[in-house]
Amino acid sequence: MTASHAGTAAWMGRLTGSGAGVSVPVATAIVVADMIGVGVFTSLGFQVKDIPSGFSILLLWTVGGIVALCGVFAYSELGAMFPRSSGEYNFLGRAYHPAFGFLAGWVSATVGFAAPVALAAMAFGEYAKSVVPDLPPIPLAIGVVWLVSLVQLTGVRHSSTFQLISTILKVVLIVAFLVAGFVVGAQQPIAFTPQPGDLAHIVSAPFAIGLVFVMYSFSGWNAATYIIGEMNTPQQSLPRALLAGTLIVLVLYVALNAVFLYSTPVSALAGQLDVASVAGSAIFGSLGGRIVGAMICVGLISSISAMMWIGPRVMMTMGEDIPALRVFSKRSASGAPAYAVLFQLAIANLLLFTRSFEAVLDFIQFALLFCSFFTVAGVIKLRITDPDLPRPYRTWGYPFTPLVFLLVTAFMMYYLLTERPVQSLSGMLVMLAGLLIYAAFRRRPAAAGNSSHRE
Repeated sequence: MTASHAGTAAWMGRLTGSGAGVSVPVATAIVVADMIGVGVFTSLGFQVKDIPSGFSILLLWTVGGIVALCGVFAYSELGAMFPRSSGEYNFLGRAYHPAFGFLAGWVSATVGFAAPVALAAMAFGEYAKSVVPDLPPIPLAIGVVWLVSLVQLTGVRHSSTFQLISTILKVVLIVAFLVAGFVVGAQQPIAFTPQPGDLAHIVSAPFAIGLVFVMYSFSGWNAATYIIGEMNTPQQSLPRALLAGTLIVLVLYVALNAVFLYSTPVSALAGQLDVASVAGSAIFGSLGGRIVGAMICVGLISSISAMMWIGPRVMMTMGEDIPALRVFSKRSASGAPAYAVLFQLAIANLLLFTRSFEAVLDFIQFALLFCSFFTVAGVIKLRITDPDLPRPYRTWGYPFTPLVFLLVTAFMMYYLLTERPVQSLSGMLVMLAGLLIYAAFRRRPAAAGNSSHRE
């Protein structure tokens, strides 16, 4: 190995944390990759239809990012207090009762990650078809999930390298698109500074409803909490990774929406689902759709990788606590929870073959919001009931930041209950089914993977 190659390997090793755990850059990459899916490339058309104001649209996405940051501050406190992988399964079990944690874990371990993986893989297949029309979407979707899963089965070291490189490439491509949009794109008559009439847009019902879908685009800000147990010095690393990842995405989201509005007539965007392709055509001409399709395809690979990494950690941790699920806690020689990865892979493939992932996503949205709501509420609850617990990190802006997150999440749950009552209640039934599973396979105290869990 030459000195140059040795230096590059050492630099990559420091970034990925190879041999010692997951580093802050890799954990940040997981957050960024999990957050940036197809949402930001499809939402604007419906928002600008009712809010034809550049300033109001950018404010909408900024508010969404601020609410996500409020969640970050609360989850960071819980993650630093209870540094164990699995996200809400761990947090809700600690803050309330292991049964509550199991409900969240049950949803996450079965379909909570598998359905978004299937959706992202299907989107990958469709966008790849827009680049090369003869490519079959379903085999491509299945192929990319298998490819990423094989990487995950090789262990944390290779997963870290793959995740970091694919996410950096994703961000570089987005930044290149932004630069091209502002440099090459023809400026449209839209203002990004406050204008008369903007206040009416900001206090309108479409703004509030638009925030619901913006928050869906920001979902994933908590991604690193699912791998806390694999991070170096998690009490310090987790808050840094969550904060850095969410801030990066906030800046990219605002910039992307700005370039869409800057380069493309509002009339061409209004009501369109694929606003990125519309903007790409306006910037690059006839090749625009293919360029944007290729960019999104590359980005979706890192998203699928992040979800195939963090999702199995929920089942792995549940397997450490519940004897009936013990097989999922087993790790391969390379440190990968192989059975948990294969379990999520099997569900994602089933959802792809049956084309049922969109229906599954519809009915688990309420359940996921429900779990996030009570996780953040758990910060307030523990401050009252256990004020003396060690808190290596304390929620910034407490109690206002948790309350902001709770109010917005409560509004989102209300919106889903009123607009999609059947799907929302079905999601709750799936959670309640977890209680039956918990009662049937309740762990014995002697088999506990974490003796500090409360019964």
